[in-house]
Amino acid sequence: MLKLWRTLICQLAVSLSYHIVKANLCHGGSDITAAVRENSPNREFIANLSIIGNPGVNSIRLCLTGDNADWFFLEGKTIRLNSSSTRVLDREEQGSILVASLTCYENDSIQTTYRIMVEILNENDNRPEFLPHSIQPLNISELTSVNTVIFTVQARDADDDTIVYIIDTTLPDASYFRIDLPNSGRVVLAKPLDYETKSQLELIIFAMEMNTDQKYNTSVTIKIIVLDGDDQYPQFLPCTLWSQDQTRSVCTNPVYTVNVTEKQQGGSLHFSPGPVYAEDGDKGLRTPVKYTILSGADNGRFRINNVTGEVIMTRPVENRLLTPTLRLRIMAFQVDDPKKYTVATALIRVLAVNRFPPQFNQTTYKGFIMENPGPATLVTTYRNAVLLVQALDQDFREGLNPKIQYSLTPKSNNTRVYQITQEGLLIAKANQLRPHEKHFLEVIAVDQESGETAKASVDIEVLPNGQEAPASPFGGDKLYSLVDMGVLGGSMGTALLLLILVLFVVFCSLKKRRKHQDTTDRASVAMDKHPNVVNSGKSMPLVEEISYQNEGYNLGEDEDKELKCTRHCVRSSLFEPELRCCRCDIYLNSESSWGWNTEETEGQVKYSCLYGSLAFLG
Repeated sequence: MLKLWRTLICQLAVSLSYHIVKANLCHGGSDITAAVRENSPNREFIANLSIIGNPGVNSIRLCLTGDNADWFFLEGKTIRLNSSSTRVLDREEQGSILVASLTCYENDSIQTTYRIMVEILNENDNRPEFLPHSIQPLNISELTSVNTVIFTVQARDADDDTIVYIIDTTLPDASYFRIDLPNSGRVVLAKPLDYETKSQLELIIFAMEMNTDQKYNTSVTIKIIVLDGDDQYPQFLPCTLWSQDQTRSVCTNPVYTVNVTEKQQGGSLHFSPGPVYAEDGDKGLRTPVKYTILSGADNGRFRINNVTGEVIMTRPVENRLLTPTLRLRIMAFQVDDPKKYTVATALIRVLAVNRFPPQFNQTTYKGFIMENPGPATLVTTYRNAVLLVQALDQDFREGLNPKIQYSLTPKSNNTRVYQITQEGLLIAKANQLRPHEKHFLEVIAVDQESGETAKASVDIEVLPNGQEAPASPFGGDKLYSLVDMGVLGGSMGTALLLLILVLFVVFCSLKKRRKHQDTTDRASVAMDKHPNVVNSGKSMPLVEEISYQNEGYNLGEDEDKELKCTRHCVRSSLFEPELRCCRCDIYLNSESSWGWNTEETEGQVKYSCLYGSLAFLG
């Protein structure tokens, strides 16, 4: 009996032990705390469970719940990371901790719940990013002082790394700026700005991690617009360049010139190199300017429109010898600030009336160049004469105007090989020419005073060494053939005979007319048409001038009236040039009698009028 009770008690103990163990399969675990790096791959190990039971073998079931439960999955009693190529664990996006719950079910009843907390470890996987509001285009006045903080850039790193800022010094505009404190982002103006030199600047700034191995960085290009400030004075145009460097150009005011003729009526003056015009040196402001004549107005002879700058001459210059040049000093000043001004000179040259423009005596000149290894040679023409390309101006004696300037027009080919002197000589670089080449040049002559021009062309042929230039435009060394010489001789003989015949007719006609005139004079005296005839005994020396009045002569003791004689001398014959026809006009009481006769006595030739003779030494 006792043995039976022992057996029952043992069976009961075993049964109780079995049920107790079976009821504790979800126990034995605890809350889970783990860590995983961001960007970890899928199936990354998180933690192992320490519960008694084994899912899938015993009658227990495990379930993950919570906001971040989808980032985990169970593999037996192991918790792993649930990620993919399109679903990467990112600390900056998910936060620093993942939280979930693990519930253990036995026979579909909840036995226990464990809390899972996984810290996401940061990795340096982000680059710095600039804040948009700090990298917008900027407008800066050129008058901004050096060492002024003109803007501040800001960048953020999602990994909270320390950032420093660096200016890219490879750009040319980088010299205008600097960053004194690298981690501040404050950009300072390093040197003065100049709108006239550079109105737009570009700057590249890097934001770089300082305390990481990767040193991730990013860059941004910032555009800076320089605003014009009122720091320039007005300037007359066109600009006369004085100096130029890589940063800016320096100009001087031009000298305006114009030519007027004496006694030219007043009106608007058209100056060279352009009208009188000035503009504000600050091209971005374009402040209006006004004009005034400081000196040289010549009591109102010249007036200027204070808005347009037009200069008007109100009255003419009467004598160019007394006033060959007039000088005006013209001031242009800013309307809003008259202290900003500039002064230019205008020259008005008074010239004689220009009646004739310059003209070349030929429209086309022919030139030749002998093949020559030398550096330079003169262009010749027929018979190896030096070619002279000159324009004549009939306003000057012998047609030579010293103010004519010669040049070759740009459209002429080979102008780099040829040069023309101010005397009209053409010089060629002979060593750059080849035989049988033909060149065309256009010469322009400009009267520097009147501005009138004339043009002529020059055809140049390069001759081989040893070949002489032609003697004439007809070609060849001989001017004419034997047949040409015969024809030319016959023509000249015929022309000579005709000339002799014409001269003979003219001579006979003059002789007949002279005889008729003598007869008329004698008849006039016989008819007492000239009662006041002087005494022929008075004499006076022979004079060779064309016409003049000699001194008065006494008519005699009883006459106190004066005799005035004007003698006109012309050649009497082409064949006897030593003879002269002398006419003696004797004026007395407004009546005249004239005629002539000659006598030669002991080396003296006596010229006597037909009525009242006068003697002249021959």
